[in-house]
Amino acid sequence: MNNNPFYRSWQRFLKNRSAVFGLVLIIISVIVAALGYVITPDSTPDANDQILQITNKSPRFKVALLQKHKNKKFEHVSIIDKMILGAENQYELVPINKFHFSNDSIIVEEYTYSERVSQKAFLLADIVSPLNNEALQYSFNGNKVSYNDISGKNFQTSLEALQQQATHQIDTRTFWLGTDKFGRDMFSRLIIGVRISLSVGLIAVAISIFIGVLLGSLAGYFRGWVDELIMWFINVIWSIPTLLLVFAMTLAIGKGFWQIFIAVGLTMWVEAARIVRGQVMGIREMQYIEAAHSLGYSHTRTILLHILPNIVGPLAVVAATNFASAIIIEAGLSFLGIGVQPPKPSWGGMLNENYGYIIGESPFLAIIPGVAIMIMVLAFNFVGNGLRDAMDVKTSINK
Repeated sequence: MNNNPFYRSWQRFLKNRSAVFGLVLIIISVIVAALGYVITPDSTPDANDQILQITNKSPRFKVALLQKHKNKKFEHVSIIDKMILGAENQYELVPINKFHFSNDSIIVEEYTYSERVSQKAFLLADIVSPLNNEALQYSFNGNKVSYNDISGKNFQTSLEALQQQATHQIDTRTFWLGTDKFGRDMFSRLIIGVRISLSVGLIAVAISIFIGVLLGSLAGYFRGWVDELIMWFINVIWSIPTLLLVFAMTLAIGKGFWQIFIAVGLTMWVEAARIVRGQVMGIREMQYIEAAHSLGYSHTRTILLHILPNIVGPLAVVAATNFASAIIIEAGLSFLGIGVQPPKPSWGGMLNENYGYIIGESPFLAIIPGVAIMIMVLAFNFVGNGLRDAMDVKTSINK
């Protein structure tokens, strides 16, 4: 039997079904966030490709899209760059009901809200290749079409071949979670929103744990006036409502992607500091710490190598709890308009954009990001509770 305490804690953790379920959800979320734009139907930066003709559509909405080449040059984007930053869509997406060919053009009936029929005509060459509108070199003679693309390369092809290529530019797309008021794919924005939630949680927890461990270990180890000073500072910060403190920091350092992460992290260290202080005070009186003092070890070495490794369990529980709290705080700030700024797809921002539809015909626009926040927070709370039970000393003895 393995007597390693961490191994035994891990075995107890695995017996907690809700904790394992939460851990699986977190792992899946991390994988989804890492893949990012590679797995989203809309791989444009911030999943911000707007199709105004199909706004506020219900989940599983399906429509045919004519993919017309944009008449501009695009630089090659590597798969890594696309995964991290996304890539501009090379096509202009035109939702259509039906189409037919007329000589060297394609005539489409656009998808619209109203019953009024709206038709548009596009050159077939303009559909299959990006053209230079300022110096268009194009000719149509009988069954032959000749044109130069935007790079100056000449193409000579038959009308039938051009029509067949244009047909391949029509794709039927299903919007599994519908579209928002700007015609953006909700599924894509929800996936990219995972990155925001996990990022703010990770950075906020890193900042809060660092500050909490630093101040808590100093207060618990040295005690005396150091403890009194740090505890006075902790109590002052503790007395200020979290959101009010975040508001003040946000106004001080400005709105933005990274600023909100720092602001949330700087308001969440108090609980970690109090727990670390209490743990260090108890461990400081142990005999092996007295032995370290008698051997002449420095205070820094004693704290880093002999005290902090023994409070990893409580810190892990605090980190999981703070992670959940950071996600809620970020969502609340983005909902109020002072968090992550549009068009970045923060779940709280998505709620802010669509909460007005909650009592209308499109309640899913607010329900979907709300449920996503709830599931993510629940997953971290499950993991936090599982870690607390697995690392509890009394539970260890009983089992």
